[in-house]
Amino acid sequence: MPQIEETQPKYLQIAHYIRDQILRGDLRPGDEVPSERQLAADWKVSRPTAARSLEALSHQGLVEKRQGSGTYVRSLEVNRRARELYGRARQTGKIYPPGEYAVITSAGWLDAPDHVAEALGLVKDRRAVHRRRVTHDQDGPITLSSSWFAPDVAGRAPKLLEPERIQEGTLVYVENMTGRQGSYAEDRMCARGATEEEVTDLRLDAGSAVLVVHHVVFDLQDRPLEFAEATYPPHRWAFEHGYPLT
Repeated sequence: MPQIEETQPKYLQIAHYIRDQILRGDLRPGDEVPSERQLAADWKVSRPTAARSLEALSHQGLVEKRQGSGTYVRSLEVNRRARELYGRARQTGKIYPPGEYAVITSAGWLDAPDHVAEALGLVKDRRAVHRRRVTHDQDGPITLSSSWFAPDVAGRAPKLLEPERIQEGTLVYVENMTGRQGSYAEDRMCARGATEEEVTDLRLDAGSAVLVVHHVVFDLQDRPLEFAEATYPPHRWAFEHGYPLT
């Protein structure tokens, strides 16, 4: 049985486990999810509890029940959070699921803007390695994102300076090269109008709203390891967070 946080009701634990599989891309649109009978056996719960977990997924718009057939992942637009991407990279060695790919538009040294320098703890030397990418699927751009790394990290992870894709994702690569493991992350989100550059890269109409996420990863010693900024087009917003109310 999968290990899931025990503070949540059992049906939510099951639902969130399947939801994470969908958000990571391990379960793709059209894939069948485990049946009530299978979930009850795997999780050692009653059939009504298993049924409630599938109902929760249905209410979130993630799955649909087909009479006489089973329950299947719906075709939908979702944005996988960094947590799901990291989980996929660690499990499979690839950060993107089939059908998605990133184009690295630039990589190299840049002077970090104030908010990046503050997040990475850069004081006198503001130089940092910057990687910029546009991620696509069959329907077009999903997100525009940039990652920033301090000079000491870049010195031990030379691929960060190359405009080539890193299959396992930059964070897993940095962890492997530096020996520093990501421990936790902090996200800050806001909505604003798209810049001219974002309008071009994300194929938006002028004046479109975008969602911007600032993401900082800290290592086991609470030192900043990566600062990332991701910009999402309006039709790709779908961030969810479930939590108990007790």
